[in-house]
Amino acid sequence: MFKDKRSFFERLTGAVRVDDDDDFEEEPATQPRNIQNKKSDWIQEEAEEGQLTVDVYETPGEIVIKTMVAGVKPEDLDVSITREMVTVRGKREEDRTISSENYFHKELYWGAFSRTIMLPKEIDIDGAEAVEKYGLLILKLPKLDKNKETKVKVKGS
Repeated sequence: MFKDKRSFFERLTGAVRVDDDDDFEEEPATQPRNIQNKKSDWIQEEAEEGQLTVDVYETPGEIVIKTMVAGVKPEDLDVSITREMVTVRGKREEDRTISSENYFHKELYWGAFSRTIMLPKEIDIDGAEAVEKYGLLILKLPKLDKNKETKVKVKGS
């Protein structure tokens, strides 16, 4: 009775359940190369990276980004900033002195990670600062004041 009912996720995404006993025809290997590799057009072939979790909020004068980078040395972090975007990259090295058969449980992420955040407002990149304390990376990005006005003196020749 309930066997054919779709899950919430399937209804939300339009996914279709595929049972193991269903027979599907495989594409013949004689199809043109561009059809066979259409999947690789949208999949990056680079090594897989972990993605940082972030908190992003604003104060009256700045946008603040917080992310956990525990176990990463500050010199192993790469923070790139433009007026509209921030990218944080790094690599967390695993302790190789313990062999894998000695682990009972292993959940921590080891390896390269990155995260790109599109900013809701433009920032002044010259005033940006990054501080790491107790494994928490805090980026303080001053907002660009588009209403800022200054007077310029005109020099005579």
